[in-house]
Amino acid sequence: MSPEALPPDPFAGDPDDPALSLEAFGDRADGGTAGPGADDVPPLTESDRGEILADLADLAVYQALLSGRGVRGIVVDCADCGEQHFHEWNLLRASLQQLLDEGRMRPHEPAFDPDPAHYVTWEYCRGYADATLADD
Repeated sequence: MSPEALPPDPFAGDPDDPALSLEAFGDRADGGTAGPGADDVPPLTESDRGEILADLADLAVYQALLSGRGVRGIVVDCADCGEQHFHEWNLLRASLQQLLDEGRMRPHEPAFDPDPAHYVTWEYCRGYADATLADD
């Protein structure tokens, strides 16, 4: 298959392209490159685990309150690339669970042509939840 027939690389030009990290590893006996293993990731502290569990609990509340209002997820301003990243509820939940289970998040496909009007910040979610739950 020719390179032109393939879909575009979602990490093209991204300094955090996960494939770039493979260059630091030597060749394996089978001719491939050795990738980072679970041993390369320092274990999460109890404090880290607690924060992730709290984020997962908060995320469930935010989704319950906002998904019925047309909000599809969270938008994050990325300090590394200067762009906004749009995370649907389920993708963010899976990423946080993976961080909890494995100590890191693997790269994922970015949202396809997201409508920014359907995503809010974590801070917005927190404020909305605080105001909504205070009224009850």
